[in-house]
Amino acid sequence: MERTVPPAPSDAPAPEAPEGAGLLDAMPRQRERAGTGAAVPATPAATAAPGNRLHALRLRRLLPTPTGTPFTFGYGAVLAVVSLVAARLDPVLLHTLHQGSSTDVVHLARMPVLMLVASALWIAGGVLSPYALALLFVLTALERRIGGVRTAGVFLLGHAGATLATEVPIGLAVLVGHLPASSLHRLDYGVSFGVAACLGALAGLLRPWLRWPLLALFGWLLVTALIAYTDPLTDWGHPIALAIGVATWPLVRRGDRAGRRRSSGGR
Repeated sequence: MERTVPPAPSDAPAPEAPEGAGLLDAMPRQRERAGTGAAVPATPAATAAPGNRLHALRLRRLLPTPTGTPFTFGYGAVLAVVSLVAARLDPVLLHTLHQGSSTDVVHLARMPVLMLVASALWIAGGVLSPYALALLFVLTALERRIGGVRTAGVFLLGHAGATLATEVPIGLAVLVGHLPASSLHRLDYGVSFGVAACLGALAGLLRPWLRWPLLALFGWLLVTALIAYTDPLTDWGHPIALAIGVATWPLVRRGDRAGRRRSSGGR
């Protein structure tokens, strides 16, 4: 037998809607306007735009800018142009230019300042080499903490100090007859000594939990290169440059404190 429900009388009052009718399930913060039955639009959730802008700002600070890090930006631009031009040169001509810019004993004895500057205009391996990328990030971070003048000073100190520390012994060894005269003409150029010094200086501004692992990792890479014994003089120059950077900790920390005081006073 079919079950049926008798129809409700036409004059019977309509059933009262339960409280909350018309609201969407699982949608929080819905409310009814009094007496209208219309739902007030839910308050929009806070957008992630401020957080995204903050992350973008932090990422931007990792890269050099003309106003924020003028030394790193300008020096990086010069290195990029030189590297792009070098990629289009004839290999024989490029090798001649490298030889002319080499900080070997003969060139240092004749034109020390010019050779130290010229050798720092080349990046061994091009703009995508590890030291090129390290230069971009390390010098940017250091310059934002201590300023462009001090950063340039640390870079030049490491570049010149490690170069002289490796080339002067060669000259003395040739002078006393322990090495042949051909050792005076050695191909030596690049930015790696300056980058290693800036990395050592930057480590002094980091918190201990980041400082010591960074130095340990870089030191392990340098020791590995020394064990490989492919280019002993250059490989010895890198730990010397790193030690020079570590020796500048008192200088860079004073510069960092002075920069923080100026920043606080300008707010």
